[in-house]
Amino acid sequence: MLSPSRTAAFDILMRVEQGAFADELLHSGRLDKLSPADRALCTEIVMGVLRWRSQLDETIASWSKMPPQKLDSEVLTALRLGVYQLAHLERVPAHAAVDQTVELVKRAGRRFAAPMVNAVMRKIAASKPGPPPARESSSLDLLAAATAHPVWLLLRWEAEYGLDAARQIAHYDQQIPVPALRLRDIEAENDLRREGIELAPGALVAGARRVISGDVTKARAFAEGRAYLQDEASQLVALLVGHGARILDCCAAPGGKTSVIAERNPSSLVVAAELHPARARLTHRLIRARNVFVMVASAEALPVMPNFDRILADVPCSGTGTLARNPEIKWRLQPEDLSDLHRRQVSILRAALAHLVPSGHLVYSTCSLEREENEDVVAEAMAERSDLRLFDCRDELQRLKAEGELVWDDPDSLVRGKFLRTLPGVHRCDGFFAAVIKRA
Repeated sequence: MLSPSRTAAFDILMRVEQGAFADELLHSGRLDKLSPADRALCTEIVMGVLRWRSQLDETIASWSKMPPQKLDSEVLTALRLGVYQLAHLERVPAHAAVDQTVELVKRAGRRFAAPMVNAVMRKIAASKPGPPPARESSSLDLLAAATAHPVWLLLRWEAEYGLDAARQIAHYDQQIPVPALRLRDIEAENDLRREGIELAPGALVAGARRVISGDVTKARAFAEGRAYLQDEASQLVALLVGHGARILDCCAAPGGKTSVIAERNPSSLVVAAELHPARARLTHRLIRARNVFVMVASAEALPVMPNFDRILADVPCSGTGTLARNPEIKWRLQPEDLSDLHRRQVSILRAALAHLVPSGHLVYSTCSLEREENEDVVAEAMAERSDLRLFDCRDELQRLKAEGELVWDDPDSLVRGKFLRTLPGVHRCDGFFAAVIKRA
């Protein structure tokens, strides 16, 4: 009989193959009927398969004598799921991993492949595979193999940040990140602790808490919107926006940064624009502040007056700074995608700048590690106008440090040139980029 956790994990992985994002599916209602233990196992399998996919495929290819791309997607997904359990989950008996993998193939309507899957899984189980040993990798090829990353991504990171930083990023991507919370009130923290959630202070931001243990999503404060999950670097970007009378967040969903901005500007008008209606509704549910107006609109053609003194343009991007939470990105993204993203990002930034009043400032941000989406976008958009100035993020961070909102000991380490730059593994958060642009 198939276990609920493996069935759910298989279904989610198949959806991911079709373009969905695992993190969204794992936090959706499809897992509500699972027991806490089954939910935890499902999450571990899904994220583990996505993190180590290239290594799993290499193992499958060596024992099946067939390139993974030649296998039906259902068969390949079931094999990845089974091999991950054999190699990484010591508490799962080998016979259970083998039997469940065969049953998944049958359930998926690929009964003809069951004998082959059974034979391959038994051979792999007999070889007693294990997780890759932790060791320093002296070359990018070895690092790619050891950390299950595409070589082309590592080459880019080495060229941009150096080999040591590339190594830290890749190893961080393969770990389960410690969840970070944003709290709306002090009583929310007390309520979480009373429900058995163990918290620690944030590493970057005073208003953040790191979740050491416990399921925050089941807590009352989370359900009431008084505590919500948000990476610390994301919170820091929102803090850079500062204070204004009229504030625009032109790519708002899911609303975490908008919430931070609204909380810090309770008497200001905050307009949150989102292109997709479903994501706009999600943003509206998350944001509890009454001074926020959520609209469905394209960031490139906003139906609002150009009179905002603070603007956040947190644009759609590749997300290469979030691979620890979204590992499927590294298997989907291709080098040619970056030029397409760059063009759209420049278009959004130009449109956002058109709504900025004199003496106002705009924060441009991404969760990408790639220069094409960051420095190059800012340079291209600013080159067309003589009234724009690039402000040094170091000064903004020093202001936040003086105000007690930034708790990181070395603000200068968060800056690269005039830009905010956090790196996974180097800093204990996602990789974010931000530029502060002021209109003269």
